[in-house]
Amino acid sequence: MYTEGRVPICGVDTFIGAKMMSAVVRHGVLSPYYQATKHTVKSLVFPGAAELFPAAAPAGTRLAHTDIKIPDFSDYRRPEVLDPHKSSQESSENRRVFSYLVTGATTVVGVYAAKTVVTQFVSSMSASADVLALSKIEIKLGDIPEGKNMTFKWRGKPLFVRHRTEKEIAAEASVNIGELRDPQHDKDRVLNPKWVIVLGVCTHLGCVPIANAGDFGGYYCPCHGSHYDASGRIRKGPAPLNLEVPYYEYPDEDTVVVG
Repeated sequence: MYTEGRVPICGVDTFIGAKMMSAVVRHGVLSPYYQATKHTVKSLVFPGAAELFPAAAPAGTRLAHTDIKIPDFSDYRRPEVLDPHKSSQESSENRRVFSYLVTGATTVVGVYAAKTVVTQFVSSMSASADVLALSKIEIKLGDIPEGKNMTFKWRGKPLFVRHRTEKEIAAEASVNIGELRDPQHDKDRVLNPKWVIVLGVCTHLGCVPIANAGDFGGYYCPCHGSHYDASGRIRKGPAPLNLEVPYYEYPDEDTVVVG
């Protein structure tokens, strides 16, 4: 039978209809019945269909629980967690204790190693015994007359040792420290009022001042005009600080050890 604009082909129409029904039914409520019907028809049409498509499983269906092999990681698990009759809480407690023990031991070892490294590093930077021996200088005070200043070399720097007169001691003790740029009392800079021991390095740019000179009778730096008094305190000029007083001590009345 022919109609306008269409060529009726019975086989083609039947095939298309079957495909459309298959697409509609496959995902619907009738899907189980459709699969059973399909299996029955194939069994009747093809003699060997029963062997190719077992009744337990529809055609084209893969059984995931039999086709996929689940890997076994038992070799990588702890023995205590393999026993199904053993409490998981007990195993968890044991593992937690072990983790704490390992963490604590690692921390102790790390701290000890860090302490050792820091100690060795600091020791390597400290002065050796021969350098420490040269870091001190012993001066005989009897060789310095009153009112005079002598210069010594200490740690590569000039060291001023001044034997002050009673007039200089009184003058420096009466200075108003409120008027000083770097306020410091004379008694805080000396252990014995008769002796002033300071580094001969100007605090402005590191020049070496001249002793017994300047407007205040102490030290004068000709490079930029800094004036220090007989206690080594800055009184005039660009220097910001007093002359540095090193550490020293008197083993006896006639000897001073600097350093």
